[in-house]
Amino acid sequence: MDAFYASVEQRDFPAFRNKPLCVGGSRERGVVAAASYEARQYGIKSAMPSAHAFRLCPQVIFVAPRFEVYKKVSEQIRQIFFQYTDLVEPLSLDEAYLDVTEDKQQIKSATIIAQKIKAHIKQTTGLTASAGVSYNKFLAKIASAYEKPDGLKVILPEEAAHFLEQLPIEDFYGIGKVTAHKMHLMDIRLGKDLKQQSLSFLQKHFGKAGLFFYEMVRGSDNRAVTPNRIRKSIGTEKTFSSDLQDLKTIHEKLNELSVELTERISHLQDSGTTLTLKIKFENFTQVTRSTTASLPFLQTPVIYQTAQYLLQSVVIEDRRIRLLGLTISNLMPKKVQTTGSQLTIDFD
Repeated sequence: MDAFYASVEQRDFPAFRNKPLCVGGSRERGVVAAASYEARQYGIKSAMPSAHAFRLCPQVIFVAPRFEVYKKVSEQIRQIFFQYTDLVEPLSLDEAYLDVTEDKQQIKSATIIAQKIKAHIKQTTGLTASAGVSYNKFLAKIASAYEKPDGLKVILPEEAAHFLEQLPIEDFYGIGKVTAHKMHLMDIRLGKDLKQQSLSFLQKHFGKAGLFFYEMVRGSDNRAVTPNRIRKSIGTEKTFSSDLQDLKTIHEKLNELSVELTERISHLQDSGTTLTLKIKFENFTQVTRSTTASLPFLQTPVIYQTAQYLLQSVVIEDRRIRLLGLTISNLMPKKVQTTGSQLTIDFD
């Protein structure tokens, strides 16, 4: 989807249309969850601190996210996908892989299917989507971002080698800013430069990612589209409008997060045995603390008590906290969760 959260807000509120808009945070606090294309013209991007976005564009509009609305729209879109194939692998609310080798409507053309899906999404939701079509997931992913917004890029097998050789290294999916900078220092700027490097060279300088880089620049990706992605964690976090310093207030916010996490666990009917506390300070430094129990975390008092215990291991003193988060991982099958009962934990 094109600037999904921001596009939904502009669709639902005409006053936001054709204006620079950011979802998430505020002008002073938090980070940008999504930016409209009008905002992107000023250099504003997702995950950018809100204060920085405001400096780039003082007239930018900030709105709070409405995740329940986004989830409903995402489900509408997913149901459209299922009209064409059962092999749908969601990556997030606004993105998914589709394997249309065996398409339900017997269209026999991935490009035509993509055109029909885009039109169907526009008609149903009023939103635009961009599609990438190719013979594997890696190339389809790159193609999907190539002609945004409202784009459709096809990379045929016979075109892949030339396309990848001419592609700037920072446009490769899986290569972030840090890795791109490191490659630039090695005079690796285009796909053809990367392709000239041996596997041993890439593994030496990039570790396990070296094999991934070696294969992707050659258009090799044998991963299947997997409809049933396994959830690895359940979490919640909050960036505060003003930094926290008072210990009583910090504990109150931890309790609120514990309640919210319990609600998510109940809604998903899932939980796990590892609880992680995340703290981000005013200078954006971040620490995490984790502990693992014998039974999954299911109840607010136990989650809150454990979070308090984890907090004790963090030196706060005069440091101000801008974000707190709690995450459950090491998820267990539901039938395992029903054995035994959860007790409160005495950490003293």
